[in-house]
Amino acid sequence: MMSHSPLRIFKQYHHKCVLVSGQGPILDIAKYLGFSNPITVDSVRESLPFLDMVDHSRRPKILPSTAANIPKIDAVILFGEPIRWESNLQIIIDVLLTGGSPANSHQSASTPHIPLLACNMDLMWMSEARSPRFGHGIFMLCLENIYKKITGKELKYEALMGKPSEITYHYAEYLIRLQAASMRWSKPVQTLYAIGDNLMTDIYGANLYNRHLQESNSRKTSETLVQAASGAGLATVSQEEDPAWENELSFPSATRCHSVLVCTGIYNPHTKVPTNTSQSVTETVFHGHRDFRLEPELVEPGHIVDDVDAAVDLIFKLETFLPNGGNQTA
Repeated sequence: MMSHSPLRIFKQYHHKCVLVSGQGPILDIAKYLGFSNPITVDSVRESLPFLDMVDHSRRPKILPSTAANIPKIDAVILFGEPIRWESNLQIIIDVLLTGGSPANSHQSASTPHIPLLACNMDLMWMSEARSPRFGHGIFMLCLENIYKKITGKELKYEALMGKPSEITYHYAEYLIRLQAASMRWSKPVQTLYAIGDNLMTDIYGANLYNRHLQESNSRKTSETLVQAASGAGLATVSQEEDPAWENELSFPSATRCHSVLVCTGIYNPHTKVPTNTSQSVTETVFHGHRDFRLEPELVEPGHIVDDVDAAVDLIFKLETFLPNGGNQTA
């Protein structure tokens, strides 16, 4: 599963023209996920070369007399960090401020922009360098601040995917349910373990999803008790009560999600997390996305181990699972 995998359930956009941003075979990825009419930033730039003017060497020598005819763009999907940030930032802003017709003039900021979906919110990631490198979260931060500086309004996301988004964990649980069914397990998988090296994404997301599972189970239990007391039948949940993506995946069988932190990546054991939630948290402390708020209990791992091998051993021990023929108890 990748950060963009949950895009499969956003079927309302699959037959629309969507602008995709990122690098690599993003057109192929978009089509694989179900999008029938994706268009890249590069293709928009090729059709409308006068939009991309930062790099002097790429400026068109002669401007076309008429703008090329490109389809109206209905939504924007950010898959990951692009290579030419200035080109992507400019053209995405143009698309958002023209209602999907970048050859036109920018519209008034009072008009809501077209839907924007983003994957992979990590601000930084660990590579061979001694310090973390820029991730897609940095690109998103640039886009958000440019949009706000121009319009005076916040950029709105239709959906955020990738850790720590709840959608990502819900979709992962859905895939686990499918896998368990294909293996003909007699008991549902009720306990999930999420292993990661980043407090602000991996651990935050796992703990946030665990909170969601607990609240969901508590709500279902309360509804069942009320219905039993009143003699009413089990009511179905309307689409107005839950997000469309949640209805698409149905109710999870899992009841809890435990977070396991490994010390082999971006995690810094010397980082301090503020305990006073009433204080504002600066980006030097909270590296999560703008739409997520730091809650100290959400970045507290359930377990801390050295590496993934140790994490797997821990899970086997907690579940009394013997790799060679032992019983699965989760």
